Amino acid sequence: MYSKTVRVIAKSTLREFWVKHKDSEEQLKAWFNEAEKSNWVSPNTIKIDYPSASILQNNRVVFNIKGNKYRLIVKVNYKVGLVWIRFIGTHGDYDKINAETI
Repeated sequence: MYSKTVRVIAKSTLREFWVKHKDSEEQLKAWFNEAEKSNWVSPNTIKIDYPSASILQNNRVVFNIKGNKYRLIVKVNYKVGLVWIRFIGTHGDYDKINAETI
């Protein structure tokens, strides 16, 4: 099992989103800070921190932000501890994409 905190790439993607959607700023900052302090070594360890997260194929994870008003999709490399932000958008925007390939 691996033992290190993860690095999230890139906070600027979240910042660009919360500038347009002010009501998401507090929760996205909180998610980022929690993620950077986490030790996610498997999908199960993410589910411990975020029971409502959806674990998808291709190492994708969907987080509900602001009571599911927004969706955040990340791709996780558990071995090296990297989390890439692949998508942040409204629930409606999410319905228009393929979360497993974005």
